[in-house]
Amino acid sequence: MTKWAEVSVHTTQEAIEAVANILHEAGASGVVIEDAEDLQRQAWQKQAEGEQYLVELNPEDYPEEGVILKAYFPMNSFLGETVEEIKTALNSLLLHDIKLGRGTITLTEVHEEDWAHAWKKYYKPVRISDKITITPTWEDYQPETEEEQVIELDPGMAFGTGTHPTTVLCIRALEKYLHHGDQVIDVGCGSGVLSIAAVKLGAEQVLALDIDELAVKVSRENVKVNGVASQVKVKQNNLLDHIDQVADIIVANILAEVILRFITDAYDRLRRGGYFITSGIISQKKQEVEEALVSHGFTIVETVFMEDWVAFIAKKE
Repeated sequence: MTKWAEVSVHTTQEAIEAVANILHEAGASGVVIEDAEDLQRQAWQKQAEGEQYLVELNPEDYPEEGVILKAYFPMNSFLGETVEEIKTALNSLLLHDIKLGRGTITLTEVHEEDWAHAWKKYYKPVRISDKITITPTWEDYQPETEEEQVIELDPGMAFGTGTHPTTVLCIRALEKYLHHGDQVIDVGCGSGVLSIAAVKLGAEQVLALDIDELAVKVSRENVKVNGVASQVKVKQNNLLDHIDQVADIIVANILAEVILRFITDAYDRLRRGGYFITSGIISQKKQEVEEALVSHGFTIVETVFMEDWVAFIAKKE
């Protein structure tokens, strides 16, 4: 039986996306996110959505504060080098003013069958918005209303469960601002969940872009599983470089530092009256991103918050 090393990084909410990216770029075969705030979120969702959308979370599985990201690597002769690469990459985040919190790394040996089953206690169907429910591929979930749209994801592919606050903010914004027949560009598509949601909500075509080869592979698999492969084109690309397509909506769930790099390109590739939906922004970066959007010609039509995260819906007038 294959032995795996579980590499755990204790960090902050702010650093989740960046640390997860470092882990999967190092070759992780999966990433589990144990967020202390998930326990609070569960209580809120129970009240708002009802018991049927949730699994009971065990407080013993979660840190008292902060976030623990667990990644899985095969136990082989390269493991030591891999861990050193991860440490170096984590330290480099400090240069970008991303707070790591404790920033501690621990290693634990696990067996393949334990790793495979670990996913299932963390991931159950979750109602994300009025119309969108995200469920793991192994759950036999049936929509409760005609309007409810189900997205199936397999979290064993290193991109989380699609229920992180930044993803939720984007999906809710898509549900509110997307019109039937819209053309959408998803920048930094990751698992492809926003592209799938866009089609489920009425988009005619979606161009899904990510610079990461694994993200492109995973997105293609997920759009196929969800029956939207004919409407979602997935392409390996750096942001909007060399993209000529014009869209009604551009959505980007990535770090604020990255959003700032392509605001001009986003403005140029939107139709007049189109929307630029941006998330992945920590509250400390809110003003910087807001000022950049306005200075490039956008009008902020809505600012939405969830926990320490911010999303902007900006319009090209």
